[in-house]
Amino acid sequence: MAKHPIFAAHKINVARLALGATILASAATAHVTGTAIAATANADKQPVASKAEHAGIKTATTDENKINVTAAQVLALAKSQVGTSENAAGGGTKYQQWYANSQRAAETIARDGGSRAEYLNAPWCAMFISWVGEQTGARPQIGWDAWTVAHAKWFKANNRFGTVAKPGAVVYFSWSGSKDISDINHVGFVVKDNQDGTVSTVEGNTGNGKVEERVRPKSQIVGYGYPEYAA
Repeated sequence: MAKHPIFAAHKINVARLALGATILASAATAHVTGTAIAATANADKQPVASKAEHAGIKTATTDENKINVTAAQVLALAKSQVGTSENAAGGGTKYQQWYANSQRAAETIARDGGSRAEYLNAPWCAMFISWVGEQTGARPQIGWDAWTVAHAKWFKANNRFGTVAKPGAVVYFSWSGSKDISDINHVGFVVKDNQDGTVSTVEGNTGNGKVEERVRPKSQIVGYGYPEYAA
């Protein structure tokens, strides 16, 4: 899914998404929407701290956001959600409901178009990741978004994106095998590197619209976002 899933899935006519994963928001728009997750080439020249500030996500280095959440705590909550399922319309989960009512939804609507109601039945893999971050108190480290591409770009903008599987890392998939962030289709949490060319994960909106534990081939992985967890 090159486009924001909420709009790609429901065929919403959003001009900003017509260019797919290439995000051409102006610096003025980034200021208004509070999002540098989808920054322009000019915004890419800004210091990382400035980007995170514009993204509406405080960095994990401030006293206010002292890191006190571990990868084990995040994975424990994610695993506790296994079996949670969407309804026949592709909605009904607490992850979608939480995101639709969040401050972040207002920001991503300003960035991408659409409305809060449309998140209620939209693909929710990234909303699941965001919800886990919120519930554990690790949101400043994990970030929050409904669009997998924008979420991955936030990690990259903060120099926290790479190619090594680590427990608690946010893992981004492209079913085509592409290694381009713009081609990301899906997201989950890394549970462990199985050292056999596969990674064990816990993911939302997988299988038949459920939270599940999966084993994925590394050939489908674009990269990993690394939250700054407590030891």
